[in-house]
Amino acid sequence: MHWIDYSIVGLYLAILIGISYYFQRLATRNTNSFFLGDNNLPWWALGASGMASNLDVSGTMIIAAMVYVLGVQGIFIGIRGDVVLILAFLMIFTGKWNRRSNVMTVAEWMEFRFGTGKEGQLARLLSAISALVFTVWALSYFNTGSGIFFKEMLGIDPLYGMIIMITISLLYAVLSGLYGVVYTEVFQGVLILITILYVVIRVMLSYTLPETFTVSVPIQGGGFKEIETTLASWTQLLPSWSLNLPQGPYDQYNILGLATLYYLFRTILDGASGAGGYIAQRFYAAKNEREVGLLSIFWVFLLSFRWPFVISIAILGIFWGIEGNVIANPEAVLPVVMMNLFPVGLKGLVVAGLMAAAMSTFVALVNSGAAYWVNDLYVRFLKPDATNKTQILHSRGASVVVVVLGLMTTYLFTSLNDVWDWLLMGFGIGMIIPGVFRWYWWRFNGYGYAAGVVTGLLFSTAQRLFELQWDTFTTFYLTASITAIACILATLLTPATEMDTLVKFYRQTRPFGFWGPVRAQVDPNEVAGIRAENRKDLLATPFAMGWQMSLFIMMMVLPTKQWTQFGIAFLVFVFFSAGLYFTWFRNLSKKPSSTV
Repeated sequence: MHWIDYSIVGLYLAILIGISYYFQRLATRNTNSFFLGDNNLPWWALGASGMASNLDVSGTMIIAAMVYVLGVQGIFIGIRGDVVLILAFLMIFTGKWNRRSNVMTVAEWMEFRFGTGKEGQLARLLSAISALVFTVWALSYFNTGSGIFFKEMLGIDPLYGMIIMITISLLYAVLSGLYGVVYTEVFQGVLILITILYVVIRVMLSYTLPETFTVSVPIQGGGFKEIETTLASWTQLLPSWSLNLPQGPYDQYNILGLATLYYLFRTILDGASGAGGYIAQRFYAAKNEREVGLLSIFWVFLLSFRWPFVISIAILGIFWGIEGNVIANPEAVLPVVMMNLFPVGLKGLVVAGLMAAAMSTFVALVNSGAAYWVNDLYVRFLKPDATNKTQILHSRGASVVVVVLGLMTTYLFTSLNDVWDWLLMGFGIGMIIPGVFRWYWWRFNGYGYAAGVVTGLLFSTAQRLFELQWDTFTTFYLTASITAIACILATLLTPATEMDTLVKFYRQTRPFGFWGPVRAQVDPNEVAGIRAENRKDLLATPFAMGWQMSLFIMMMVLPTKQWTQFGIAFLVFVFFSAGLYFTWFRNLSKKPSSTV
């Protein structure tokens, strides 16, 4: 890069550090300040922060790779996690359920649900441990992406690139807690949007895809193969039931129609589980229920800009190939086109924007991971009388430790798609299954939760460590089935949670599901109100899912300039928007602003 580009990147980093120092005093008053921003952060800041956290550089590189190979159909592979369809569920009901608990972490929530006795303590302990382990694995994923990014963009050794990003990110993560994380992410979000708008507008003004062209696909044993595709196939809105990709890392997507159904099922489970980590943290930090809804819809809207960006990057990659160049690894299409097709100055802006995407996700994970150590392990079980100063010190120390562990485990994965696939369809599902049971089945207890988490964690980790060569869907169903069996058996073989605890939870959270014996202990008029709310939520959820997917697809089709497809996507978006307004937003606007 030119010195001007490096100067832009340097200015960006200086602003980040400045924001962190500014919020240091607010964040270090107590752990509620450090991890939840005193529940005083505005909805627009939390929504923008969430967008920046989701728009990580590793995930964006994977999505760009899938879209480069498959076109618009690549979004359906993204349903496994990149689309973040879980936000539709959080928008309608699980977000407000989380906020009603008035807790700091999912692990602390376990004592709200299962009581403060042995089962609640066990569930909280294992929830915290599993969340920390997941944080370490997730950091491995982001480290891998950062290594590829720095190698391709700056010519830096991947290990050194990881260390650079980690050091800078840690500096402002440990200084200013969630205050710093959120407001630096707001700044980063602005920078990301400027980058996206520049790339998309440039592509729409200067590039029109030909009727036929080739893309490169990795094959088994290394290397790549160029395959020819057509514009009509590459821009079609609905996924093909089957594809014909060559044998190699991507041939699992040859059953794209079936894979889409798998991913949709997995996403529904994830959404129903209520999320965890940095996503749940933003809902715990919201001022009230109304702001939960507002931050959700703003989060989704901002995240929609990711999709025209990745398809624009894919279009640039195609033209790079048309000009006689080769992108052997689709996961490198993002940095390759950035470094070869962007002018001085704008190249620095784009690099700064992508660094923002990388670091925003990284620090969000680190901050939420540290909360589990301080709030749910150290203070809860080891040092209940720890002073605020000691707790803040542990918050910072825990941040450093999880980052180092994440760096050490990076070597276990061969590619971005490898680690992301396993995190979502293997390890992640072992945490989601007990997360689903906890909301909807009154009989499910803390022992069932603990058994499910331990089983899922050990089974999926053993599969990775012993290099058992299962395909994605076998891993998913085996992990989900074994975890569910462990949850049910442990629950039925141990006593039920105390009824007083369940009644308090039901009245405060107001969930739907199998709560018959608990409802019988609650005033019928109150139950009628809860059921009326539940019916509205269930009606609104399909509209929220359709609204989010149609918004993303509509935005994605725009840079292709295929106006017929865009018109169809727009009409579908209008339909789901109207449904979402009448079933959800109109009711949301009438909710009181007081905290539940």
